[in-house]
Amino acid sequence: MQQFDHLLTTCPHDIRTVFVSDLHLSNDTPTLNQAFLALIKDLCVLPNLKSLYILGDWLDGWIGDDDYLTLSDDKKARHFLTPILHALKTLSTNTAIYVMHGNRDFAIRQSLCDTFNGKLIKEPHFLTLQDDTHIRLEHGDRLCTDDKAYQRYRKIIQNPVISWLILKQPLAHRQRLAHNIKTKSQSDKHQKSTTIMDVNAQAVNHAMQTCNILLHGHTHRPAVHTLGDKKRMVLGDWRYVDDKVQAVIGAVDGDGVGLWVFDWSVK
Repeated sequence: MQQFDHLLTTCPHDIRTVFVSDLHLSNDTPTLNQAFLALIKDLCVLPNLKSLYILGDWLDGWIGDDDYLTLSDDKKARHFLTPILHALKTLSTNTAIYVMHGNRDFAIRQSLCDTFNGKLIKEPHFLTLQDDTHIRLEHGDRLCTDDKAYQRYRKIIQNPVISWLILKQPLAHRQRLAHNIKTKSQSDKHQKSTTIMDVNAQAVNHAMQTCNILLHGHTHRPAVHTLGDKKRMVLGDWRYVDDKVQAVIGAVDGDGVGLWVFDWSVK
């Protein structure tokens, strides 16, 4: 994969759409937060960028928009999310911003997206390029059907009625729930096999019937998989390695859809 910086410097007018996933931003990830701000700054100067898609797990352990929106102005000024929302609002002047739920931030609602003129979208979400290429966008966890315990949990926790009931709970209760979810997720990664936590071939084949390109995140295994005349593209999670933040992101340019390595060096 080529560096995103190369695309930015050689073909800035060709970049139409950018896709990111699995940032897992929180108060505990100041370096990742700054890296995302750096990406937004780069995107703001692209003359023909039409859309930015955040395909789930943008935020880590999000327990409800009121956890931020009900803060006083003084507390908001010190909150990790405030400069990010301001940067996204600046980007939204010329670029449409779409946010999809992930397994860690399924409690995001349109009220948070309204702060930066964004739009909350459901999965699967479909795009059609000018060359009639059909792209299916997902977070990716629904494709991991071999992990039956997780799929049962997902069906319950993301049921609209259950989600409504959870958001009606006091913030303190939801904070404990978010902590428990994060702890369980980390434990599962150590206890479950890597195979069971990856996508299921049958689920992928079923999804591919509706598109030419299936684009998703979640698995943290960035790659381009060729399936006949179709492709499955997997975005990478954002991680801090060797004094830099690295992620694999997607972009639509003059050559179609591709994956690119985004690097941000810590200064």
